[in-house]
Amino acid sequence: MLLATWAVLIAELVGDRSMYVLASLSLRFRWAAVFAAFTIANATKMAIAVMLAHAITQFQSRWTYLISAIAFFISAILIWKDESHEIDKVSKRTAWAKGLFVSFGAFFLTEWGDPGQVAAAAIVLKFHMSVATWLGATLGLMLKGVAAIVLGLQVRHRLPLRALRILSSASCCFLGILATAQSMSAL
Repeated sequence: MLLATWAVLIAELVGDRSMYVLASLSLRFRWAAVFAAFTIANATKMAIAVMLAHAITQFQSRWTYLISAIAFFISAILIWKDESHEIDKVSKRTAWAKGLFVSFGAFFLTEWGDPGQVAAAAIVLKFHMSVATWLGATLGLMLKGVAAIVLGLQVRHRLPLRALRILSSASCCFLGILATAQSMSAL
């Protein structure tokens, strides 16, 4: 379990885009909703990676990049769309549900076959310990999530809401463009 935690955390910290998405979404939505969605989405994806250990290492294709791009663009639109309301003016239930929905989509639909999933798959193939690997990998992702959300919250307290919305939407658009470019290069 500790090996999976360490391997996934390191693999995810080195050049992973979800760190930026986490920080961006925590600028716009309640941090607890973003973290809950991130954890649920990634725990589910990691379970699939563990169950399909060998297949997930070969799952990289232009379609995964294209789905990621669409998810990033939809996230950018949803973040930008609700410009007329401040977080405090929206009911807590609505703000929580919207943050959970947007965040879950952004994390579940993107980055399939990423280094963390490949590392978890490799650990399962080597040690045949699916549950321990899944728990450790999910813990590694949660640690990464905490670090990114703390960064996002620090920025949130220093910038006005409009600037945060622009920054969050622009970040998702940029990541969508990168995913689209990867999709085209995979042809």
